[in-house]
Amino acid sequence: MARARASAGRDNLLIVAGEASGDLHGAHLLAELKRLGVDVETWGVGGDRLIAEGLQPVAHSGDVGVVGLAEVLRELPKIRGVFHDLLKEAQARRPTGAVLIDFPDFNLRLAKQLKALGIPVVYYVSPQVWAWRRGRVRTIAERVDRMLTLFDFEVDFYREHGVSAVHVGHPIVEEVPETLRAEPAAPRDDVPARIALLPGSRRSEVTRLLPVLLQATASLAQTRKVEAVLIEAPTVPRALIEECLASYPTGQAKVVRRTEDRLAAVSECDLALCASGTATLEIGLLEVPMIVVYRLASLTYAIAKRLVKVDHVALVNLVLGGRVAPELLQGEAEPASIAATADALLSDVGRRRAMQTRLAELRTALGTPGASQRAAREVIDAFPWREEDNA
Repeated sequence: MARARASAGRDNLLIVAGEASGDLHGAHLLAELKRLGVDVETWGVGGDRLIAEGLQPVAHSGDVGVVGLAEVLRELPKIRGVFHDLLKEAQARRPTGAVLIDFPDFNLRLAKQLKALGIPVVYYVSPQVWAWRRGRVRTIAERVDRMLTLFDFEVDFYREHGVSAVHVGHPIVEEVPETLRAEPAAPRDDVPARIALLPGSRRSEVTRLLPVLLQATASLAQTRKVEAVLIEAPTVPRALIEECLASYPTGQAKVVRRTEDRLAAVSECDLALCASGTATLEIGLLEVPMIVVYRLASLTYAIAKRLVKVDHVALVNLVLGGRVAPELLQGEAEPASIAATADALLSDVGRRRAMQTRLAELRTALGTPGASQRAAREVIDAFPWREEDNA
């Protein structure tokens, strides 16, 4: 069979990634498609990384990436506008296929409309329907032609419900080099404790979490020397970060801001205070001890608490099958509790080393390298590409 290659003037590919992690995974996927010989015009929704790989943006992922019921309602007019722009472009361009990456509330609705237009859909990064809102699996079966999962256990769940699913592995294994692993925890009484602050990649997350993390850092600095390393996501406006820093001084703690080499910066820290999400896997692969912190609007949290069917919230704990990293959620995610938990962890070298030992299991649990290439091959196989004439 001839290698599939898109042809100018005919084939184009719609890609939608509404969050920072999806933007990163999508960029690696697109790079692998090019490496495998697919020369195709791509367009849709993505962040800086996908755009750098050649995606023609209908909208930037930062314009639609919000979390929580209250936050979505506030941004709904903008999100609806992007949705309708995508449909209008899809009707005009008639893409060969669509790759929808995570971002389920938006992407599953989009998949329904694409299906009606006869555009096949590959969904990359499974919605966590096995954890909450399991009824969505029926929707996925109706609207998605092929599901590419990051975790092996997801495949059986989907196949039981009539979804064509393939396990490709987690691309984060390649994105976090093994050479960046943190050194084993050791006492650092002679120098300030370095604390990584990762408040999330969405504006709503940063607004809700960064002030709390900064206040916790200030509280921690009252009892020990502390240097905070603030890891800024590219999807969050710098003005928002600056506003939080101006409004919530950290007292005696020095704050270093990092937008580049973020993984290297985290690997040099003694502890990370991290929003729940993909970043917990990155930190885990770096083997840096962490505390997972998360807050939602009260109504959103009340609804989620009734629907979630798993014992842990943090991905790192879900993958490792236990409470490896402490989780401080909602009412527990307040400065005094965060500071006390951090101080106790920093004071207990044995506990930090034990956490690092468990985190060292994560790389194996996430699968072998090559996930982006495997995902790219599934995309090539899924769509009716125009074949080269090899006669």
